[in-house]
Amino acid sequence: MTTTTRPMDPRGIVLFTFAVAIALYLAWLLQDVLVVIYVSALFAVVLMPLVRAVMKLHIRRWHPGRGTAVFLIVLLAAGSITAFLAFALRPAFKDLHEFIRDLPSRAPQFFARVQQLPLLREVNLDALQEKIQDLTANFASYALRFAGNWAATMVRVIAGIVLTVYFIIEGDEAYAWFLSLFPVERRLRLDQTLARASTRMGRWLLGQGTLMLILGVSSAIVFRLLNVRYAYALGVIMGLFNLVPVAGALVSVSLVVLVAALDSWGRVLGVLIFYFIYLQIENTWLTPKIMRTQVDLAGLTILIALLIGTSLAGIIGAMVAVPTAVLVAVLLEEYAVHDEAIIAQPHVVSVQTPAP
Repeated sequence: MTTTTRPMDPRGIVLFTFAVAIALYLAWLLQDVLVVIYVSALFAVVLMPLVRAVMKLHIRRWHPGRGTAVFLIVLLAAGSITAFLAFALRPAFKDLHEFIRDLPSRAPQFFARVQQLPLLREVNLDALQEKIQDLTANFASYALRFAGNWAATMVRVIAGIVLTVYFIIEGDEAYAWFLSLFPVERRLRLDQTLARASTRMGRWLLGQGTLMLILGVSSAIVFRLLNVRYAYALGVIMGLFNLVPVAGALVSVSLVVLVAALDSWGRVLGVLIFYFIYLQIENTWLTPKIMRTQVDLAGLTILIALLIGTSLAGIIGAMVAVPTAVLVAVLLEEYAVHDEAIIAQPHVVSVQTPAP
């Protein structure tokens, strides 16, 4: 019996090509929205172990459902941020306002101290001083422009938080719809693969939280010993900003150095020495020990993922680079490496010898 294959319809190929081209064009136009949706879905997957842990709490016969668990987590996060802003950063904002008000009179003294450094004695800082004076004079216009940029960013962040909550609460329906797009015989394998990826991505959150806690506590202790202003608040900022690889560390360290420079260069030197030592410990021992154990990725893979994520989506891309690399690694292990191993496995033909 011979089987005949139907020739491919050229019109179908043309229509499929146009559909793919239109989909890619729409994706390019909506790339900002798609990034927010992807990041929200990814954070929903990462936060699910925390939600399940809250759901396991029991108070007599009552235990929270998924919606209640999400509400408790959001309430705890909002309360922590509010308390931090009210008690830790309120004195800093007050001193910052006074610093900006007195900046025209303090600037010459500050630059005189800067030029006492051996490396900067021959540097002409008059142009920079003029820029600072211009910034002080036009502070209102710069602040308005800055507030406008941050308003757009905050709208995107709030939209991402709302989407993350919806993905956590209604994620099962969305996940079932996603699986329905694949043939029935492939759904079970894909479901098991994505479950393994979800478990490893959840462990990434635990590892990242451990690194943030270590940096925050050690920074607060060292800053307090160095008598740096707002030591505890700066320690919290150092820990939180560690969620954003590379860029978060640069921003937080620059902020601490700026605060320490208001008092003495010795404190600046102490801050830089501490962070240099901590960076060596984190890169050579903490990150390989914690991250490689939790997400089972090589250090080179994590570095490449960070570079790609940062180049594609900036800070947001850096934040989701590692869990995305975990997802890609699990899919490749299942559908590339595992399939190749099955294909390469020799077929053993059993031959039964007749009984004598």
